[in-house]
Amino acid sequence: MKNYDIVIIGGGPAGLAAAVSARENGIDRIIILERDKELGGILNQCIHNGFGLHTFKEELTGPEYAARFIEQVVAHDIEYNLNTMVMDISREKIVTAMNREEGLFKIQAKAVILAMGCRERPRGALNIPGYRPAGIFSAGTAQRLVNMEGYLPGREVVILGSGDIGLIMARRMTLEGAKVKVVAELMPYSGGLKRNIVQCLDDYGIPLKLSHTVVDIKGKERVEGVTLAKVDDKGKPIPGTEKYYSCDTLLLSVGLIPENELSGGMGVELNPVTSGPRVNESLETNIEGVFACGNVLHVHDLVDFVSEEAMTAGKNAASYVQGRCEQGMILSREEICIKAESGVRYTVPETICPAYMDDKLKVRFRVGGVYKNCCVCVYFDDENVSSRKKAVVAPGEMEEIILTKAQILEHPDMKTITLKIEEA
Repeated sequence: MKNYDIVIIGGGPAGLAAAVSARENGIDRIIILERDKELGGILNQCIHNGFGLHTFKEELTGPEYAARFIEQVVAHDIEYNLNTMVMDISREKIVTAMNREEGLFKIQAKAVILAMGCRERPRGALNIPGYRPAGIFSAGTAQRLVNMEGYLPGREVVILGSGDIGLIMARRMTLEGAKVKVVAELMPYSGGLKRNIVQCLDDYGIPLKLSHTVVDIKGKERVEGVTLAKVDDKGKPIPGTEKYYSCDTLLLSVGLIPENELSGGMGVELNPVTSGPRVNESLETNIEGVFACGNVLHVHDLVDFVSEEAMTAGKNAASYVQGRCEQGMILSREEICIKAESGVRYTVPETICPAYMDDKLKVRFRVGGVYKNCCVCVYFDDENVSSRKKAVVAPGEMEEIILTKAQILEHPDMKTITLKIEEA
């Protein structure tokens, strides 16, 4: 059996940043296990720009952003295995993986960083009636076909779901000569970033129909058209609102699901809201020495935040391996629970231990609806310690607050920190 200090599962933006951070914090024996034939993950097919503004202070395409981190991995001489599928991780941090060259092999890790990313929700999860004709693609699959393999999936397109990938593919298909007839969204608000709605739909005159869904797909061999209908506040189609659109392609951009089969199999506790692991201030799961970062933890809107989070996970995993805990701190693992209430759907992290946290801690969260002229409020137990006014908060954009160690140590008996959205 091989032995490594840190094993990183996934060679996308999260895995790469975590590896670089762990190396820079003094860990030598690191290996990245990636199931694809190249590093970079989903960024390799994201050829549009808009990446790197926070991390590199310049606008890059997805492959350019990935290349920056791949260069750092190579420069730091960090080991990685491509075309390698991880089959299992035990609670003792034994990683079972396989590839063509080595067959089935095991690695004993001192720490594991989960960075497997996420996948798209398929048609089967939607209960759309109709046959199963050719021409129905997830937006990410269509993106790979167009950007990496040089195929155009169709000429007349309807897109269901207004997540960022769906919005970007509306623009991409238009630029490649297809006609995007409409983007339909079940919710009364878009799930994508505001800038993507403007740059990908408004700039190209593509209509966005909120509170609409597909109720029928016509065609047996190939999609011939779809029927959209308006939905009520419970998401049920309203009779009499149906409208038919002829098309040969339906793209689905209906949400992303963190890839947590390995995590669940090893006993990591998952949050039912995010479908990602529950983590503490160090991004450590309930299993000691197992950390999570990136889209496997919760779905991010910007890759810059993925990298930032992953570098934190890499630093904390390095600290865990080196056993850099001051004497006495190990005994004091008194945790404060962070609760999401009144419009806040979840927080990352969910618990913090003041003894282990850095001087400043970034708590990221998403809201459950569109709120205008509101306040993001932080309560220490029942005391309101912070109210930040916001013109608008929406589910498509991740929000954050900063907690300081000094602030928390002033409340030694505190049991819970609560985040709420309140009227301004």
